[in-house]
Amino acid sequence: MPRIKSSDPEQSSTSKSEGYPEPVGSAEPFIDPGPPDSQEPPIPEQVWTFRGYKLHGSEFTTAMVHFFRAEVQRANVWRQRLDTTTNWAVLTTGAAISYAFGNPDSLHAVILLNLLFVTMFLYIEARRYRYYEVWSYRVRLMETDFFAAMLVPPFQPSPDWAEALADNLLHPHFPISMWEAFGRRLRRNYLWIYALIGLAWAGKIVLYPTVILTWSDIVDRTAIGSVHGGVVITIIAIIYLTLLAVSIFTIGLQDASGEVLPRFGGATTAAGRSAASTQGESNVRPWYRPSHRRQQLLTLIITGHAQPIANRIMQEMGRGVTGLNATGMFTGQGRSVLLCAVTVTEVARLRALVAGEDPQAFVIVSPAQEVFGKGFMPLTEEKHS
Repeated sequence: MPRIKSSDPEQSSTSKSEGYPEPVGSAEPFIDPGPPDSQEPPIPEQVWTFRGYKLHGSEFTTAMVHFFRAEVQRANVWRQRLDTTTNWAVLTTGAAISYAFGNPDSLHAVILLNLLFVTMFLYIEARRYRYYEVWSYRVRLMETDFFAAMLVPPFQPSPDWAEALADNLLHPHFPISMWEAFGRRLRRNYLWIYALIGLAWAGKIVLYPTVILTWSDIVDRTAIGSVHGGVVITIIAIIYLTLLAVSIFTIGLQDASGEVLPRFGGATTAAGRSAASTQGESNVRPWYRPSHRRQQLLTLIITGHAQPIANRIMQEMGRGVTGLNATGMFTGQGRSVLLCAVTVTEVARLRALVAGEDPQAFVIVSPAQEVFGKGFMPLTEEKHS
């Protein structure tokens, strides 16, 4: 039964003797909640400890949310830069065509010069598109493997999604090639601009200053200075055929995570994804993300101070250690060999721990093809009900 303490001064001495706190700055009565209804101890929240950081689950989620917002903002900035280069191409094309048709005495070379500018803008936009994909890759990775897992519990994220995100942060790289970026922007925007430039150039040749219909007259009019008209036509034809070939042969390159292409590994249709989610398949992952994680290593530590080193590795790095007894064949003295599986980002920390306990220790770091078990990939596939 909660007790109510009045703010009456006459009751202050009694209240203090019973141990109730004084209400401060308010005339409202103070309500003592009394003992809790349940005496069960609270369940401790899981804490990740690594390199001095102590992170609760709620803090991890908050950090991921802020990181997601930052990556979305960065992707939006680069997406706007893509629109900027397209606008440059449209404006220069419009200006060149307007000048060529507005002035009957102007040369058709003005339109061809604009062709070079548009190609330069296409290259710049393709390069920007690759940068955009770096940030878009991270956004899509968090959408499919972090937030989607919260909304649809059977759709469990791939075990290596965090490793893929960490590797992208530690070693940023372009998710798509220059050819894919070039072809994708060409098909989406620039083919129409190139088609307009080609029609405007042909119209300028045929209609100005007078209308001509014979092939010989067209060849003569397309000449630029001392360059024969046939050479100019051949160069223009090669340029357009090359652009068409690039747009066709790069269709099969689909590594861009920012594109809306609903394909997942092992389930290429919406029905397949739904069935996979219902059956609880844990290997369903975004189609654009290959299975990837930080390089896994096996370290062998030969030392005469095995226990102190093992304790520090287990306590400060959270990694398991296995000890073996060995004999140094040169000295004939007994030694201990510690085996510890780590990732490539933990080698520097392991080296510092070993050097702090035994500067004379011998450490061997070998690449491991796969490491299964606690702290790495699961040894067995998880089953979902």
